[in-house]
Amino acid sequence: MKLGIVGLPNVGKSTLFNAITRAGAESANYPFCTIEPNVGIVAVPDHRLDRLSEMYNPVKTTPAVVEFVDIAGLVKGASKGEGLGNKFLANIREVDAIVHVVRCFDDPNVIHVDGATDPARDIETIDLELILSDMEYMERRIDKVRKMMKGGDKKFEPALRLYERIYETLEKGQSARTLSFDAEDEELLKDLPLLSMKPILYAANISEDAIGGPEPEYVNAVRGYAVLEGAEVVVISARIEEEIAMLDEDERKVFLEDLGLDQSGLDKMIQACYKLLGQISFLTSGPDECRAWTIKKGTKAPQAAGKIHSDFERGFIRAEVVAFDDLMACKTYAAAREKGLVRSEGKDYVMKDGDIVLFRFNV
Repeated sequence: MKLGIVGLPNVGKSTLFNAITRAGAESANYPFCTIEPNVGIVAVPDHRLDRLSEMYNPVKTTPAVVEFVDIAGLVKGASKGEGLGNKFLANIREVDAIVHVVRCFDDPNVIHVDGATDPARDIETIDLELILSDMEYMERRIDKVRKMMKGGDKKFEPALRLYERIYETLEKGQSARTLSFDAEDEELLKDLPLLSMKPILYAANISEDAIGGPEPEYVNAVRGYAVLEGAEVVVISARIEEEIAMLDEDERKVFLEDLGLDQSGLDKMIQACYKLLGQISFLTSGPDECRAWTIKKGTKAPQAAGKIHSDFERGFIRAEVVAFDDLMACKTYAAAREKGLVRSEGKDYVMKDGDIVLFRFNV
């Protein structure tokens, strides 16, 4: 799962990236301090994996991971090449979803590229650049399909209708993600790398002083915009998250308690990204390794097994499954089996979030 962190310059993108990955991406009070995209891998917080590790005390514990890409700040005109925009837009095309960091604080010491804080305007600036880039792409795609239809081949008619509908939406200044599509459309969309089609999470970046208090009015503007697009919103303070990331586990707990928080903003953000992309986790356990695996919601057992190894899918026989809560209640796998809580599932079983699985296979 690859997520791109985008936003205008000086909104807190690199600060947030530092907190996520502790990678120390350069962060400075001027535009374009991040020219090449920085990439970092971060573990997905999962209390179930922690509990399994306590139960088995394995040689190693391997969490599911998310890849974050810190993409340099976009500016007005990026779709026409302003501020190295074309290069940055190309980087966005490669991610699965967008984390759009929106500045929701005032600070005279941190320059705003447009002079003053205005979340709705900032979101519209980024959205417009993505839409303009998509319009240019769709124009080329429509021209290509029309040329292919000149010989009277009608098999391209569904694609042309879809492409024209998308273009009309973009022309109105609306993102492609605001459209609804049927199964036939979805098939045609598979090879369309549209920027404004990508799922989006808005990270409303507030000041340290606003943590624990009422939400700043700026956040309401972000929420209002997100509702129109069916997007998710997470409220964070990038500076606070950067401080939290530097602490060890015990210090982090105390720090969060002092702030009146039950989990960090980053944990909430990662979980929201999982939800955004329709991802769930299943777990494998034992004395050698306890591990979380990421799959798409609706994945069947053989395909989940293939995440571990292609041989598991090819030679799939069955999956022995126990729900996490059932295993915790029984305290041991053997006790869960004795109570009949370990189920034998076949090829049509649809995996559930938190399933603890042992795959049986033969090749």
